[in-house]
Amino acid sequence: MKLPILVGAATLAAAMILMAQQAKEEPSWAPKAIKKTVWTPPHKPHTKLVEVKAQHAGEKSWRHIVVDDEHLSGVYVQMQPGEKVGRRFHPDTREWWIILEGSIKYTIEGNEPFVATKGSMVQVPMQTIYEMESVGDKPSLRYEVNIAKAHMLFPKDVSPPKVEGFEFVAVTLNRKPQPLGATNKTHINLYELAKLPENRPDSPGKGNFQHRFIHDDRAVSNIIYGYEKNLPAFNPKNKGHYHPECAESWLIMEGQVRYPVEYAGDIIASFGDVVYVPPFTYHAPRWHGEGASCRLAMNGYTNIAHLFESAMPH
Repeated sequence: MKLPILVGAATLAAAMILMAQQAKEEPSWAPKAIKKTVWTPPHKPHTKLVEVKAQHAGEKSWRHIVVDDEHLSGVYVQMQPGEKVGRRFHPDTREWWIILEGSIKYTIEGNEPFVATKGSMVQVPMQTIYEMESVGDKPSLRYEVNIAKAHMLFPKDVSPPKVEGFEFVAVTLNRKPQPLGATNKTHINLYELAKLPENRPDSPGKGNFQHRFIHDDRAVSNIIYGYEKNLPAFNPKNKGHYHPECAESWLIMEGQVRYPVEYAGDIIASFGDVVYVPPFTYHAPRWHGEGASCRLAMNGYTNIAHLFESAMPH
């Protein structure tokens, strides 16, 4: 989603400004694919976490690919207590994780070690060494995201794994851990954000807020949190918008989110689910249900264009 960092009442003000801008803007011609959208594996309109877990029933540790396109990759990963991801780094990409269950201890170069729990979002910039350990008395489950086709490098004191089609050779690269950049933070937690005075239901914004978690030249991830009761009534004729350059996906982090999606119907996604929409496909996500709802929107552009249907003047 194309969103600046917004919180509380600023969210509603920005939405009103956006609508006013759209009303004044002269329409443009844009391409819209004629063929019906096809979701190519592993992509689905709606990946349900409960079904993914059922697929891996009986496995102690597992990985399940959800997104693997030309911009991003997204994978569910379950690890048992005591299981580790050894020291490594990415030469050119930023990686991030969302904790869905359990606890993970992160040791990230330049930071004191910390434990991330449900609702935590963690990121590491390129060329920054990190390691992870599943801690506590139950398995951890995370959603892991990186730039498409990212590769890993390993410090000299670590034995690299076997990777089909590759051998590991000794190199130098003038490695420099990169700064987080923009407003990125190593570790934030959704539930702590929701407790801030400006984000609570009794704030002027009525509990609706948006926050950019990842701001990178090749990836964006935005927290979009709020309540259906604060929205206009659902309009089944509202197709929403589409993106011509990039797919978009969302991880549901709280409650339920409703997705009318072109060719896929009306999707109701729950905590831990992932919704994926290819380019040129209309979608109109909105908070759903009585309680708080939150989706983490992810795509490959810093400010992705939202194309809304408009009548061309004669």
